[in-house]
Amino acid sequence: MILSCQNVSKSFGTDEILKEVSFHIEANEKAAIVGVNGAGKSTLLKIIVQEEAADDGQVVLAKDTSIGYLAQYQDVSGQTTIYEEVLNSRRDILKMEERLREMEAGMEGLSGKALEELLDSYHRQSHEFELLGGYTYRSEAGGILKGLGFSEEEFTKKMAELSGGQKTRVSLGRLLAAKPDVLLLDEPTNHLDMESIRWLENFLMNYKGAVIIVAHDRYFLDRVVTKVIEIFQHKSFVYQGNYTDFARKKAKVREDLLRQYLNQQKEIRHQEEVIAKLKSFNREKSIRRAESREKMLDKIERIEKPTEENTDIHLVLEPNVISGNDVLAVEHLAKSYPPVTLFSDLSFEIKRGERVALIGNNGTGKTTILKMINGLVAADGGAITTGANVYIGYYDQEHQLLHMEKTIFSEIADDYPKLNNTKIRNVLAAFLFTEDDVFKRIGDLSGGERGRVSLAKLMLSDANFLILDEPTNHLDITSKEILETALRRYTGTVFFVSHDRYFINQTATRILDLTGETLVNYLGNYDYYLEKHEEMTKTFAGAGSAVQGRGGFLQAASGEEDSSAASTKADWQTKKAVQARLRRLENSLKKTEARIAELEARIAEIDAECQKPENAVNSAKLGALTGEQTECQGELDACYETWEALSIELEEERRL
Repeated sequence: MILSCQNVSKSFGTDEILKEVSFHIEANEKAAIVGVNGAGKSTLLKIIVQEEAADDGQVVLAKDTSIGYLAQYQDVSGQTTIYEEVLNSRRDILKMEERLREMEAGMEGLSGKALEELLDSYHRQSHEFELLGGYTYRSEAGGILKGLGFSEEEFTKKMAELSGGQKTRVSLGRLLAAKPDVLLLDEPTNHLDMESIRWLENFLMNYKGAVIIVAHDRYFLDRVVTKVIEIFQHKSFVYQGNYTDFARKKAKVREDLLRQYLNQQKEIRHQEEVIAKLKSFNREKSIRRAESREKMLDKIERIEKPTEENTDIHLVLEPNVISGNDVLAVEHLAKSYPPVTLFSDLSFEIKRGERVALIGNNGTGKTTILKMINGLVAADGGAITTGANVYIGYYDQEHQLLHMEKTIFSEIADDYPKLNNTKIRNVLAAFLFTEDDVFKRIGDLSGGERGRVSLAKLMLSDANFLILDEPTNHLDITSKEILETALRRYTGTVFFVSHDRYFINQTATRILDLTGETLVNYLGNYDYYLEKHEEMTKTFAGAGSAVQGRGGFLQAASGEEDSSAASTKADWQTKKAVQARLRRLENSLKKTEARIAELEARIAEIDAECQKPENAVNSAKLGALTGEQTECQGELDACYETWEALSIELEEERRL
């Protein structure tokens, strides 16, 4: 046993958070702490690392055990680079490396016994340095950063320049590189794309140490953990197995607890009836006996009713108007933010009743596609057509049409006057707004809370085509499950972007993978996607990053095709992909050359402007011209580099 929580209790004022929480963690064990938002999961982690003090109980660590903690929010700044920040997690190795360099320098000019003594000390320290991983820790640090989604070009970025999400990723990388005996991770998959999450899963599964994770990513927990500690109604319940095992077992435990609760309630009612009867006799002896029974009844430790939060809430999504069979047609869609091309020839269709997930790494253009469909971003080329009687309901965290002055309750009630109070409260409770929370002003809510209100409104709308951008962000597991059930029963059409693989697995009937500027179609859920993805990758690896079928759309192999036909099809698609890649490179090269010409012309114009006598004596005008020229020159230098890289790449492609 490497860590033990023994009867840990914690309250904030009159709010009891944790009550006699107990569990233990073995060396190398991977465990999850789960529970609804506000259950005390993060508080428990803080108690373990002594950032918070427990009211009662204790946390016991094995002797000489090192512990590392990743909080949800990081406020790391400074002028160190990303790479230096991760390396600094191993100050012991850095100092030893410095000492070895000093010893190497000190060998010059020494001889005889002094040199022998220094060499002996050097060999001992070199051996210790090797045992600590000194010869591999730099490459390990680089590998961790790449795994977490940073490119080598970003390694030199200063910490002060990073976004909050990037800082969290660097903090996670620093922690992983430090290799403590116990890792405490609070929502480690936040700010990671799917590829990085898969990398983190493999890293943690093979980690030589104990790991305790708080996360809402159920797919991640299924892959990594072998024990689940649930915080439910302030107490802890320990289950062996992954998240799916836990979900199955807890249903049985809830049944047993409910039976105990009902039996106790029956006994309490019986005792109360006996007490009332004894008192009704109005005799001294019977009254004493009644009082004795009352004292015994007061001493009984009452069992709380073990009902799941929100179990009585069932979102019913049913469109008032049925759309035509053809809901959406996208043809030859193109979008670039020069010099970056997101995609240039995407085509796909969505039929009525489908639930289609759009997945892909960060920066591939998933959200851009949703915004194009909703007319918020203009396409560079192609056509988007919606079918007959299609009414779109769009959820986008960046465009929430809410009234800041209204309360949450009135925001719903005003838009849906036919709903009664109970229906409104049930819908809001499904999105974590209960009791007096429903009377909070929209303007006082956090971004995540406003997103949940927007999602609640969307679920009540008359739309028959729901377009959702990361709908499970800021939802706890119970709320996600309610939303999943509602979407599975929905008879309309759903098109969504999500990084939540468990959510995708539960809701999607089809997956579009946006990769290499191409859409690959998988006719199934996320498990099917994983099964076929490696097969597809191997099949089309030689085609470069832009394997395309008709209109930038590639169908996942079904496994039922004749092998020779599949081979012929692969060859044809490979040739088409090479041709498409050549066209894209040529187009990118032309665009870059055109931009270079524009910048060179503008720089020449600015030079001429600066030479004019009236500008030469106007310091404000001259400063503005000089500033613009500096910006143009910086962009021109970058364009030159892009042009050179594209030229080399195009030349190599033509030689193939």
